[in-house]
Amino acid sequence: MRGVGGDGVGAAGPGQGPEPVDGGGVGRGPGGGRGREKPARGGRGASRGGGLGWASGMSETSRMGSGRVFPALPAHLDPAEPFAASWWGNAWIDALEESALDQARLARGRTYAREGAVDTITVAPGRIVAYVHGSRPRPYRAEIRLRTMLPEHWDRFLDAVATDPAHIAALLDKDMPHALAEAAERAGVQLLPGARELAPSCTCPDRGHPCKHAAALAYQTARLLDADPFVLLLLRGGEEQDLLDELSRRNAHKSAAEQQPAPPPPATSAEPALPGTPARDALTVEHRPPLPPPMAPPARPGEPPVLPSLPGAPDPTSLEFLVTDAAARAHAFLTGGADPFTATSPWHDAVRLAASHPGLTGRRTFSRQFAELARSVGRTPADLSRAAAAWRQGGEEGLAVLEAPWDPPAGPFDRARGALAAADLPRMTIHRNALTNAPGSLQLRFGRDNRWYPYLSEPGADDWWPQGEADADVVGAVTGVWGA
Repeated sequence: MRGVGGDGVGAAGPGQGPEPVDGGGVGRGPGGGRGREKPARGGRGASRGGGLGWASGMSETSRMGSGRVFPALPAHLDPAEPFAASWWGNAWIDALEESALDQARLARGRTYAREGAVDTITVAPGRIVAYVHGSRPRPYRAEIRLRTMLPEHWDRFLDAVATDPAHIAALLDKDMPHALAEAAERAGVQLLPGARELAPSCTCPDRGHPCKHAAALAYQTARLLDADPFVLLLLRGGEEQDLLDELSRRNAHKSAAEQQPAPPPPATSAEPALPGTPARDALTVEHRPPLPPPMAPPARPGEPPVLPSLPGAPDPTSLEFLVTDAAARAHAFLTGGADPFTATSPWHDAVRLAASHPGLTGRRTFSRQFAELARSVGRTPADLSRAAAAWRQGGEEGLAVLEAPWDPPAGPFDRARGALAAADLPRMTIHRNALTNAPGSLQLRFGRDNRWYPYLSEPGADDWWPQGEADADVVGAVTGVWGA
């Protein structure tokens, strides 16, 4: 299977601390302008992940930080309504708007966000990632990075929370009152993004800071904070459940220290204890139940994970592309019992990838991944784009019609011109398995599967591109392209 390559932008992993992120950013700290009250919180429908990253009390899975995935939010079209509804969401927007370097792109991004152009959002420690639809058919991969907090910052934050029973009760009830921002600030910890701390990036050609796609992602993040302010703690490197577990442990330890008297000194024994084995370990008989039946296959392939960009590692966008393709083929094999496609050559595999992946389609403009895929098999992007169009038209047979002219036997091919004349369609000339109209703008190619494949060209240019669907009826193939 052929891959595609390129560079990517990485993000600080959980527990790496607040070293500066390359490039400028937008945002501000938890300062003034916070008069909004927080409404009732929304539900939680996202998967859990992430980690606090401090030295003790946290699991290894937490410190790795797997992230949370949020489905695309609906459009928010009424411009009279405020974009965010909660104190945390509005504080995030204040931080974004007050320090943005380009207000025009920020306004475009707000429009994109209101129109629902932001796809599924993945939040992980130190980064937010989503595909954003713009003016072109192919969406762009936007990312916003925010440095995570050091272990000592988390210690100070939890100590500040533990001193106030109201804060403890709110967090254990999975609520985040906005007074926590002030308590964190008094402890020298910054929860909301500070000045130039947000670092946006995007795969679009716009070099604005931020571009409109990254700005749209930033605005949609405010709506995530409306529903669940714990998203902000995950961005700073703290996973919700680990944070609550650590807070409960500290609170219980503090309460026990306040209520229990000092323990008496340990009694000394004249004889050392003899070694032994606990009775439950000695008497336990291991019983392993039979394996459960296999689970039913899912209705559709899953989404690829959001992969970080690391020095010396492959481009994450290329890996996500290959994972998506592998998942689709595995799902087809699981549900149908056979691989729907076995590559006969690297060129055929590259054509299949270009035709089936939504981020690689195109005719006049090509993405970086599309150009890399074409170069990997020694072809130009235009060659690969034409072959991908033929593949979408008829699979392997469609590609054979494009690349391999042949001489069909007498039969349906000979009767085609009579059928066209009976339907009052223009006369066509014959060359091997192709019928071409007089202006040189329409060509019908006869495949070995007895179907007609329509092609279009600028008149007289002899630059034929597959267009429309293949049809066993020659008249249907023409009317499918030109209209009845």
